[in-house]
Amino acid sequence: MDYYGKRIATASSDNTIKIIGVSGTSHQQLATLSGHQGPVWQVAWAHPKYGSMLASCSYDGRVIIWKEGSKPDEWAQAHTFVEHKSSVNSIAWAPHELGLCLACGSSDGNISVFTARSDGGWETTRIDRLIQWV
Repeated sequence: MDYYGKRIATASSDNTIKIIGVSGTSHQQLATLSGHQGPVWQVAWAHPKYGSMLASCSYDGRVIIWKEGSKPDEWAQAHTFVEHKSSVNSIAWAPHELGLCLACGSSDGNISVFTARSDGGWETTRIDRLIQWV
């Protein structure tokens, strides 16, 4: 559910993400996002301070950042990360006070942290083979 409790994003084994608007007891599907080539395991909304952004991770090893357009049914891939060699199973945005920063955990045993730069690009930090430390 987004920050304001007005939209839900779903992860699905059909490789898509559905955005659903909710109001009281009613709901309406607003958009279907396609971009993954495998089941989508998790979605996470960014803080609204950064606009309407959603991250998704998938069995295909990709992490996609989605950005909403001017209408609720207009979403575009703002960035795709392909650093992992295996399924990306978990994602989480950092608290907004730390900036636009996304941590990702993968079955390849690595963790990646993507941080937005002021020039619109992303900085990547990788923690290799963390699973061996546990």
